[in-house]
Amino acid sequence: MRKYWHVIGIGVQNNLTYRFNFLARTLFGFIPLTAMLLLWRTIYADKGTGAEVATFTVMEMTTYYLIVTIVDALTAVNEDDWQIAADIKDGNISQFLMKPVDYLWFRFCLFLSGRATYLSVAAIPITVVVLCLHNYFIFPADFTTFGFFLLSVVLTAMLQFFLSYTMAMLAFWLMEISTFVFILYAFEYIASGHMFPLDVLPEAVQQFLMTFTPFPYQLYLPVAIYLGKISGSEIITSLMIQSGWVVAAYFLARFAWYRGIKKYAAAGG
Repeated sequence: MRKYWHVIGIGVQNNLTYRFNFLARTLFGFIPLTAMLLLWRTIYADKGTGAEVATFTVMEMTTYYLIVTIVDALTAVNEDDWQIAADIKDGNISQFLMKPVDYLWFRFCLFLSGRATYLSVAAIPITVVVLCLHNYFIFPADFTTFGFFLLSVVLTAMLQFFLSYTMAMLAFWLMEISTFVFILYAFEYIASGHMFPLDVLPEAVQQFLMTFTPFPYQLYLPVAIYLGKISGSEIITSLMIQSGWVVAAYFLARFAWYRGIKKYAAAGG
């Protein structure tokens, strides 16, 4: 494990070199957040005092987008898939075939270091925004709910990484993977609850997404747990399903790597 802790340390040092980029990305990220909050405030204002949209009050909707921003800062994959694809195309993975370092866990450590650095830079502006909107911010019902929320965030980060890693493995077969990555991110942005709570969708669509796709478990689930939209035994069931998607994504990532390495070796990389 010592070598992977060393990788995390190096990753943090390298990321700190670009801390201004992280800060700029955070600040510009508040522009769409502000737009969405203003949009929903207008919608609720037209409906009158105490109105609800898909069981969400104006306070819950505001909190929803703030928690989405926080969870996204903790779990989003930024450029990791592009870097993995570049390693494959440039032949940089050859060194990992001869060293006792697992490339998947090497990249996961870099992912963790990137998230830790980004959060350290983004923590202050996010805190300022939450304090400015404290009248519209809701805290979790109890510590148990908050604990389940944190567990779901950890699983969300793992799921995000393994799916992105798997997508990056397409570089073994394709010269350019950007089209497939953008298509995946487009589906994820909508179906994960990033654009709006999945509760606003028809019941049949919600059930389909929750049952047959991993997207809701990449963002919506931890936020729904935080707000109490999922409670009781339903939390345990949802976390088990999320864990199942994490395991499935992990084995898919492993499978894609081993199949890709065979082609990579055969090509003389």
